[in-house]
Amino acid sequence: MFVVLVEAGGYWVLGHSVLLVDAVATAADVIASLLIILAIKVAERPPDSEHPFGHGRYEPLAGLQLGVLISLLGVGLFIQQSGAAIRHPVAGLVQARAWMIPLAAAVLLEVTCRLVKRVARRESSTALLAEAHHFRVDAITSLLAGIGLIIATQIPAYAHLADHLFSMVLAAIMIGFGGVAAVENLNQIMDRTPDPASFERVRSTSLGVVGVLEVEKIRIQRAGPDAHVDIDIEVDPESSVRAAHSIAQQVRAAIQTDWPAVRDVTVHVEPFYEGDHAPPCAD
Repeated sequence: MFVVLVEAGGYWVLGHSVLLVDAVATAADVIASLLIILAIKVAERPPDSEHPFGHGRYEPLAGLQLGVLISLLGVGLFIQQSGAAIRHPVAGLVQARAWMIPLAAAVLLEVTCRLVKRVARRESSTALLAEAHHFRVDAITSLLAGIGLIIATQIPAYAHLADHLFSMVLAAIMIGFGGVAAVENLNQIMDRTPDPASFERVRSTSLGVVGVLEVEKIRIQRAGPDAHVDIDIEVDPESSVRAAHSIAQQVRAAIQTDWPAVRDVTVHVEPFYEGDHAPPCAD
């Protein structure tokens, strides 16, 4: 939030290039918050006949759209500020205490970012994680705006140049963070393999069930806050069908208890033979 006061023809004119970029980033974050709330509400709907795997993909879909929006806004603002810098706007006086507002905003936004990120990790929500990134974008843009304002107060002759240069930096940050958020959510929509920790979590939980001698394959599909697990376990080949079924049920319950985000678990039972089974893998 960078405010430049220019004296022209006896009037005080408010120049606000960095203020504009910072305000646009904040406005985009407000819109993002409202859309994320709506997406989360829709994603919480249980499975139905038309959506047997639930509605979880509404979250990454919303996160993808918001990431693209942030990037496009950044591109537009970067082009606009580049042109304004070339036109050499009139330099002027900078309000001495204006830097206090963006720096205070940066602190509050960073605190909000950390709180939202904590909830996002707890709920395994990429959309909320994207929203946390948006808050961090705002925190960084406000911080840089404050720094730009301080520089302008110390070097008034270059206040206009600092205004547009810092505006371009803020726009570039919007492009970068928007792109990261878009890619993270696109990965879920395209069923990209989750992080290895998720597979190890499912594997160790399954092996903790009495009767499971080995885990052959694990497949995990993420859909917003939900996860779906497909797992092959190996049991004693002499076990009865009833015993094998009971073990499979215990595996399903153990996984969902350890990882509440897992909405459904498909367990395939295979006979265990020493030295005659594929090593554990994450397909």
